Amino acid sequence: MLLQQSLGLGQILLGGVIALLAGRALKALDPHRPRVRKIGSIIRLIIVVTIDVLRSNIAVALIVLRGQHTAHSGFVSMTLTLEDRIGLALLACIITATPGSAWLEYDAARGTVLIHVLDMVDEVAWADTVKNRYERLLLEIFQ
Repeated sequence: MLLQQSLGLGQILLGGVIALLAGRALKALDPHRPRVRKIGSIIRLIIVVTIDVLRSNIAVALIVLRGQHTAHSGFVSMTLTLEDRIGLALLACIITATPGSAWLEYDAARGTVLIHVLDMVDEVAWADTVKNRYERLLLEIFQ
């Protein structure tokens, strides 16, 4: 209605029909309700992610501001134990929200994820960080 700049009856009816159809379509996508197991793990996860995002922001800012072209980007492929869809979505958000890393692909059949890292120092250490800092807490929360 804002785009048409009209509050006419036709616009209101069309908007209502679209809202009803979109609502029914989204209901079909309704995910299961997660069963949260440990509230303390949620608080620890929030603290860990906040600290890691701040630390990563500083590290990426230093790379950009110094104009270092010595940062070696790379890909990390790792197998995950986490199978809960909401837990996986949260892990994807955590990794992508952390500057310098991006969740690229998840293979549900093999349970593997591919992550791009801006400043790859040690692939094993990076995979260990994801598994021990994030996935472990998400497993405590959702499984």
